[in-house]
Amino acid sequence: MFVLMLAASAAPVPREAPPLAYAQLTIRQSIIIRVPTRAIRPSRPIEYREQKAAKCQPMADIAGAAVVKPDNIDIIYRGGLRLRAELEDACPALDYYGGFYIRPTRDGQICAGRDVIRSRAGGECRIRRFRKLVPKRER
Repeated sequence: MFVLMLAASAAPVPREAPPLAYAQLTIRQSIIIRVPTRAIRPSRPIEYREQKAAKCQPMADIAGAAVVKPDNIDIIYRGGLRLRAELEDACPALDYYGGFYIRPTRDGQICAGRDVIRSRAGGECRIRRFRKLVPKRER
């Protein structure tokens, strides 16, 4: 009988299962469109006149851009359309690194008063309005 008790006491004692731990993982996607800039020097300078433009413009067809002043960026679209984005403040770091970033939006538009241009140096410049650029006719 003594041996039996010893064998019974050596049996593993059932333990409670460890408590379950819960964790939450959030994945956020961030896509940034880099828009290259370069100095555009046509053989003969083209003069433009400005016209009203819509508050929001499509992002998908942007081909490039040119920084014309610290507070103006000309956005060039495939097909030749040229828009001037007037910024609320001067954004001097835009032409230093030769490019800027535009964060894509759900609606695929870049809108004045809502979106910002991000310089590669880390600054942000809010877009005040867009103006359509139309070449002036020669007389």
